[in-house]
Amino acid sequence: MFGKNKFSGSIEYLVVGLGNPDRKYESTRHNTGWLALDYIAEKYNCKVNKIKYKSFVGDCTIGGARIMLMKPTTYMNNSGQAVVEAMNFYKIPPEKVIVIFDDISLDVGKMRIRSKGSDGGQKGMRSIIYLSGSENFPRIKIGIGAKPNPHWDLADWVLSKFTDDEFKTLGTMFDNAAKAVELIIEGKADRAMNLYN
Repeated sequence: MFGKNKFSGSIEYLVVGLGNPDRKYESTRHNTGWLALDYIAEKYNCKVNKIKYKSFVGDCTIGGARIMLMKPTTYMNNSGQAVVEAMNFYKIPPEKVIVIFDDISLDVGKMRIRSKGSDGGQKGMRSIIYLSGSENFPRIKIGIGAKPNPHWDLADWVLSKFTDDEFKTLGTMFDNAAKAVELIIEGKADRAMNLYN
């Protein structure tokens, strides 16, 4: 059918990792969502290499459902532009859009899953909520640690790189995030929260 693509009508969930596209942001704390999504893509043998909806995207099957993995390239503060465009195209409700992002209120090695709620000060999430008009997005927040010194500029902190030890800890977090995504897709969000919060 004209204007349709091979995914049309078949994508049931979006799994979105928030981050920034420039090379200077690679492996920074603020790109934790992208890093987690890369892990999930590898685990489920999904290539996130097509460019659509202002994002790098790829599709795969997780928990028996057809999923689109997304890494928005709009920069963090405009993440909603990419997410809402894909939601509108596939007619996917917020409840089936799982967003993964960094959280400074959690230590590295901690994760928090919520089925909905406010943006908590995270600007990428704020953009998604604002442009969609809904707070009903399941989200997986991965701890990046608070500023080590109150005098540090917050932007400098979130754009700093993880230490080698922190990266080892993140590997476990990303594996837990992948398992949580699968549970949420299977309708077991409460179990995911009990296991990983």
